[in-house]
Amino acid sequence: MLEYRQLGSTELKVSAISLGTWAIGGAWGKVDDEESIRAIYRAIDLGVNFFDTADIYGDGRSEELLRKTTADKADEIFIATKFCRAGDIHDPANYSEKQVRAYCEGSLKRLGRERIDLYQIHCPPTEILRDGSVFEVLDKLQREGKIRYYGVSVESVEQGLIAMEYPGVRALQVIFNIFRQKLIDELFPVAKDKGVGLLARVPLASGLLTGKFTKESRFAEDDHRNYNRDGAHFNVGETFAGLPFEKGVELADQLRWIAEGRGTMARAALRWILHFDAISCAIPGFKTVAQVEENVAAVNTPPFSDEELNRLSEFYHNEVKQYIRGPY
Repeated sequence: MLEYRQLGSTELKVSAISLGTWAIGGAWGKVDDEESIRAIYRAIDLGVNFFDTADIYGDGRSEELLRKTTADKADEIFIATKFCRAGDIHDPANYSEKQVRAYCEGSLKRLGRERIDLYQIHCPPTEILRDGSVFEVLDKLQREGKIRYYGVSVESVEQGLIAMEYPGVRALQVIFNIFRQKLIDELFPVAKDKGVGLLARVPLASGLLTGKFTKESRFAEDDHRNYNRDGAHFNVGETFAGLPFEKGVELADQLRWIAEGRGTMARAALRWILHFDAISCAIPGFKTVAQVEENVAAVNTPPFSDEELNRLSEFYHNEVKQYIRGPY
């Protein structure tokens, strides 16, 4: 049975394990649209009611797959999508009313919906957040009923704190997993105080926390775990949570104990995230029905004891954080 949590101070109650759709759009190696569709339907059958996507995932492919599977379920299946990275993210004109409106209308059309439940700025530069003009545009779209709520996908604690200074920001999407624990002390208390919901992305560190990789593992040319492993194309934190791959494999091997009594490392890693009540949901990716079932199973996985939580905290502070690269 899935658990449902309030998305901050919004009216939305979302499945604690929700799903991200970057992988079914592309940039994670080969995908099969028919299998993706079966996987979405299976997720819905299991109680997942919230999907995160973006206009650039497969140049709209993920949004279109969600249209095929959820357009007739707009009252029961919530959609979060994102904008800005189809243009020059550093150009203020990319956040003008004209451009944001165009992005929004494009997503609405691909999603087959009249309203976006959560519209997120997709990892903008810090200076755009400081300027804040884009939030006035989002306020206008909200008043018009094009979007229900809005938020920001951020790369660092600093960006998250800046974004939460704007009262209309109702959710933040953050990189959070066993390898990325800085947010617990620095961001979570503020988010809870302000009623801002948190979506935990990269929850399995691009697969490192499944324990299935070795140092000899290789990835397809069109997989970001190949071409962005050192941050050549976008923030390195989005790939293996910012860890050098070989070091990440070593660290994951030291975590194999978390699967004891919990089935798999993946389930255990997701269950750890759900320990924190500041988190509204984790949004692992998927490409197959089996991966959806594995992700959702985390909800019914035994929780961690206080001793185990302390052990994982010490592991992060002593063994992990010194190797993390990129904004944090």
